[in-house]
Amino acid sequence: PTVEHLSMTTFIGLCVRVKLMRCLPSRFKVDIRVAPGTHQTEAVVNKQLNDKECVAAALENPNLLEMVDD
Repeated sequence: PTVEHLSMTTFIGLCVRVKLMRCLPSRFKVDIRVAPGTHQTEAVVNKQLNDKECVAAALENPNLLEMVDD
């Protein structure tokens, strides 16, 4: 993120995760992390981005999925 309080951090991370999951063979493990010290809630963001259930739930939202696809 460009600033420590950027509200789009989780969305940006989700976009990166989805792109990698779609492009890489399934044998690869995708682990997305915010660089240490770059966001106020980095631990929460890291947990959300690497929780399969959170990612799956986010991608079930048609509006969010459309934004990710764009």
